[in-house]
This record gives sequence, C-alpha cells and structure tokens, in this order.
Amino acid sequence: MKIFSYILSPIFALVFFLFLVIFHPLQWISFNVFGREAHQKVINALNYCLVKSMLIIGVPVRLINKHKLPENTSLIFVSNHQSTFDIAPIGWFFRKHKPKFVAKIELGKGIPSVSFNLKKGGAALIDRKDPKQAISELVKFSKNINKNKWGAIIFPEGTRSRNGTPKRFSSNGLKVIAKFNKEGYVVPLTINNSWKVFKYGKFPLGIGSPMTITTHKPIKIDSLPFEELLEKTEKVIKEHIK
Repeated sequence: MKIFSYILSPIFALVFFLFLVIFHPLQWISFNVFGREAHQKVINALNYCLVKSMLIIGVPVRLINKHKLPENTSLIFVSNHQSTFDIAPIGWFFRKHKPKFVAKIELGKGIPSVSFNLKKGGAALIDRKDPKQAISELVKFSKNINKNKWGAIIFPEGTRSRNGTPKRFSSNGLKVIAKFNKEGYVVPLTINNSWKVFKYGKFPLGIGSPMTITTHKPIKIDSLPFEELLEKTEKVIKEHIK
C-alpha cells in the first residue's frame, strides 16, 4: 500500500496546490468587485474542490448528520482536530451557515487562498503569544458572529492530534464566543481518520482511509452554565472518536 502512497502523494499535492493558486485571484476579484456574498460562493467552490481532490489519495469524506441544525441564529461548531484536512470539509458541509474559523495568526500570511480568506472572510486570527490581542480578536469575532448569524468554528484542543487521540479541551476561546452568543447553539462535531493522512509524516501521505465528520445534537448555549456546557460538549465529541 505504501508504494502507491509514493505515487499518488505528489499528484494530490500538485492538484491541491493548484486549486489554492487558481482560487486566490478569484477570491480577490469576488471580494473587491462583487462583495462578501460573492466571495463566500467562491470559498464554497474552493472547499468543494479541495474535498474532492482528496479522492486522489483514496480519502472520501462523509458527513453523518441526524440532527436539524437551528437557523437564523449563531452556531458554534466545536470539533476535535486531527489534521489540516479537517478545514475544507467543515467549510463545505456547513456552507449554509457561512462558517468562520478561529485560527492562529501565522496562517494569515503567505498561503494562497487560505490566508486571503482568513484575513478578509471574517475569521479570528489569534496570536498565541499575545493574550491581549487574542482576547480582543475573539471579542470582535464573537460580536460579528452574533450580528451576522454566522457559524463559528473552533478547535478547543488548540493544535492537531497527531495520532487521533484527543488532547484536553481549552475553555478560553469557546467561553468568549459563548458569552456574546448566548441565544445561539453549540454544535459538537467529531472528526475521525483525518490524522491517518499524515500517519507516515509529511511524505508520503496515508491513502485509503475514509474520513467522517459526525454532527451531534445542538446544545442551547444559555441552557447550561458554561462549565457544564464545555464538559457536555467535550464528552460527546470524545465518546465518538474511534
């Protein structure tokens, strides 16, 4: 199986990177000429292409969702984090809710398409070395989520799990977002198998491991004290990691 990884990995990497390069100017044009709604449509198309490109390495991505998600309110999607390939599927499957990510500030520079979207698309870019900046950015982000009824995406582990084993959830980011979106809902998500793409390291990529994203029952933010909300969210996510 690994020999096929050496063959397919460069092909996938080239296709994936080409999509990022091609969509970068399309984002610029859509945002600066046609506005935010047009930009969101371009992002949706980019995420679709990135998700489908994963088929090159034999990684189909499936959403398991047995719950109707609330509409016309802010949603906070809270997920475990296994690899960089978690991002595009969440963006694509939940595009209806215009998801905006909480990301580290380093991603806001130098990456075609990704950096432009994070800077212009409504994400929160957090400097982990500067708590004052991080809180200020989260407060601004949280208010925008509430005002526009967007979806917020946050990975409370803070960094990717290299082997699928979840790390301890941090409360800081979620607590700020919840504070300004009390009438909204937390939507727990469990991601499985995306870490296997990097089971050999950065090269070659792991192939043939279908990835799933499971949506759990939304939780009304103001229905529980925050600590109970965090505990319940973390518990249901981790219970479904395989």
